[in-house]
Amino acid sequence: MDCNSHPGKSAVGVCVSCGKGLCDVCANKVGGKMYCETCSNKLSAVPSAPDAVGRVKLAAGLFGILIGGLGVHKFYLGEAGLGILYLLFCWTGIPSLIGLVEGIIYLTMSDPDFNAKYNAPKPSQGTAPAV
Repeated sequence: MDCNSHPGKSAVGVCVSCGKGLCDVCANKVGGKMYCETCSNKLSAVPSAPDAVGRVKLAAGLFGILIGGLGVHKFYLGEAGLGILYLLFCWTGIPSLIGLVEGIIYLTMSDPDFNAKYNAPKPSQGTAPAV
């Protein structure tokens, strides 16, 4: 099979979306799958899922430092159970100290580590298995 865009050049694979033959020059890999240029451009134009949550490291850190005693940073990061626990014990001052330390940890954490821990899809969010 020849490449759809470069006749005479042998195809190394096919676009998983449209089935066009692709050579090593025009094959675009997205998520381990091969796409032609047209289909990969369509993928990048698709908006993110409406239920996708993008938590910001700076916001989490400031919430922890400034109002961590009320557990706001925990609610923000999707850990409602811990947020409620912080609220229940806010009168002791202990959650404020823990929130201060956690806020500093969030701010000093690298972006990839923060995203992997707090922005990665949870197994219950139903990510589609690879085919």
